Amino acid sequence: MASQMLAWRVRGKEPAPAGTRPGRSTDDRRWQVLVVVLAASWAVPVALNAVGLDLVLLPVLVLSIASTVRIGGVLLDRLMASGLLLCGALLVLGLLASVWPWGLSPVPVSGVLLSVVGGAAWWSGRKPSLPWRVRGTDAVVLGTAAVVWHYVHHPVAGKSPVERLGALVTAEDRLTHLSIFDTIHRVGGYAFLHQDAARVSLQPPTEAVYPEGSHLILAWLDVFRTSSTELGSMIAADNRYFTYVLAAYALLCAAVVWAARWVGGPRLRGWRAAVVCSTVAAVMIATPAAIMIPAGFDSELIGLLFLVVAVALLVRSAMGRTEFVLVGVAGMVTVAYTYNIYAVYIGAALLAALVVNRRRFRPRRTAIWLSLVVGGAVALVPSVIMVLSDFDVKKQAVTGGAMIPMDRSTLVGLGLLGLVAGLMPRNRRIGAVQSLLLTVVSAWGLLLAFAAFQIYETGKLSYYFEKMAVGGLMLALVALGGAGYVLRPIARNGFASRAAQRWTEPVAAVAAAAAALSLFGGIQWGVPSVGGKPSAWHESELARWGRGEHIGKLGPAAEAFATRDIQRVSAPVLTLYTNDGYSNWRMTFFAQTLLHRAGVVPQFDEMLKVQIGGRPEDEQKYRDSLAHLRTAIGRSPVPPILLVGDKQVAERLDRDLNGTGTRTASVLYAPLEP
Repeated sequence: MASQMLAWRVRGKEPAPAGTRPGRSTDDRRWQVLVVVLAASWAVPVALNAVGLDLVLLPVLVLSIASTVRIGGVLLDRLMASGLLLCGALLVLGLLASVWPWGLSPVPVSGVLLSVVGGAAWWSGRKPSLPWRVRGTDAVVLGTAAVVWHYVHHPVAGKSPVERLGALVTAEDRLTHLSIFDTIHRVGGYAFLHQDAARVSLQPPTEAVYPEGSHLILAWLDVFRTSSTELGSMIAADNRYFTYVLAAYALLCAAVVWAARWVGGPRLRGWRAAVVCSTVAAVMIATPAAIMIPAGFDSELIGLLFLVVAVALLVRSAMGRTEFVLVGVAGMVTVAYTYNIYAVYIGAALLAALVVNRRRFRPRRTAIWLSLVVGGAVALVPSVIMVLSDFDVKKQAVTGGAMIPMDRSTLVGLGLLGLVAGLMPRNRRIGAVQSLLLTVVSAWGLLLAFAAFQIYETGKLSYYFEKMAVGGLMLALVALGGAGYVLRPIARNGFASRAAQRWTEPVAAVAAAAAALSLFGGIQWGVPSVGGKPSAWHESELARWGRGEHIGKLGPAAEAFATRDIQRVSAPVLTLYTNDGYSNWRMTFFAQTLLHRAGVVPQFDEMLKVQIGGRPEDEQKYRDSLAHLRTAIGRSPVPPILLVGDKQVAERLDRDLNGTGTRTASVLYAPLEP
């Protein structure tokens, strides 16, 4: 009898009363709990949608996942991991949402996700549980996000949606992202699953080849925020999108700090943790990576965000086998769907973790590998569609483009520091450091191999190598978490240490943080610069963006079209507000984007050579530009509308284009100045 009672308690159950069937009432209650959980999973989204509070569902989803999984013992750690899992789930569910009849509607997606999370908790028998513990360096992580947000949001703070257009329209890459965001809203899912419908608003072959994961997540965020699948005013929608991008960059900077701390683990505490976190924060606020905002590298920065979080969690896999598989699949999906060239780094980190933890995973290695292979196959879906299209991957790999002016010394120095830390005898016994060393060495190998490929093909390094190098920089910053073990902790034995321990550690942590910000962030703490010259921080890309130095030149033209001319035209439209050909082409791109017809933009590439529209300058320039303009008009599917900034030029163009009695284009006078 005693042994039977013990067996029941070991299984977490109490023996049934005499005369009853053991387990029947317990099983009934379990099924009742499941019914309640599933009902609540749909009742909550329906109720919040009815009152227009779908945005509340996002923290509900994050907290539901966080209370079910068992990753980390600190609240911030659990929330970061849960955010990655949620985004991975949304991207996978986007495949289903692209074909089901409800599109991006918040109720079905929330109901499905809450049902899955609740059902998983019921099946595993886990009760909801959150770790409420915090760490002192949480302040550095959150402070980094707050500081970066202040600077990235400052140029647009307090301005109307139209007044923000100068900051939004800084590069054609941003216009492409806006078009993808618009298209996903319009077709109700991935553009690569609705290619015919997507070509109306996307430049071919964007609908089949460009990674759309970041746009789908931001579109879903927008749906939850507005409680509607309708995009509404394109100007307002573009500004919401831009705000999400700014917030994503602030979150990226904070995530790199958190990732380094997570890799360091619970033993990286006190002033050593302050040194690591503050150093990473200083590098992130001073790095040229902030140029991604005005350059319009929106997908890249969101891909980097997922990359650093996923790599950190895989490197120090302080979690159960199930959670490891979920994190591995979420990491592959989020990175491959948002910026697929970084997927090789995720593969390196995942393989390193599997090798280092092979003994721990051995009892379930078949299930683990099978799950990861299936998850990897799902992660490859967009890339497979890209390869199967007419897209020339090899040619794209060596193409040129705008690049982040990153100093190679930072990448090399941080990488070598991580290598030294990983080779130290006392660190080689730490699983996270071993995994980190393998990941960094593999990443270096991949980066060097890609460099060799580009040099062999073109004789130089170009656009995508620099993007891969930025990913390498982020991994090197994460590796500083392992390098923190090189520092010695403050001793806490002896009379003097016991008397001073209440103030020594906090003072050392604050001093270390200030030193890191000075050495790596260029902060001078009020000390005058030599010769009155600007400090290094003052000249950083983040500070320059905060001062508005990167605001685009298209501001006046964009405002004129958004407030006045958009009401007077329909697609297709050609804008000739100035005498600059590139400005005319980019403003045309923006106008077509607002009209949901960016798919015709490639037909107007001749506009790059049309250098008229403003005050007349040169007769020969007018004649040459008129010839190119005729070519652009001839490629238009229907007679376009021309918006011309100078009245004299507008009248002359109307005569030259329509003087024969054939209406080739409608010409409207559209001055930039009232």
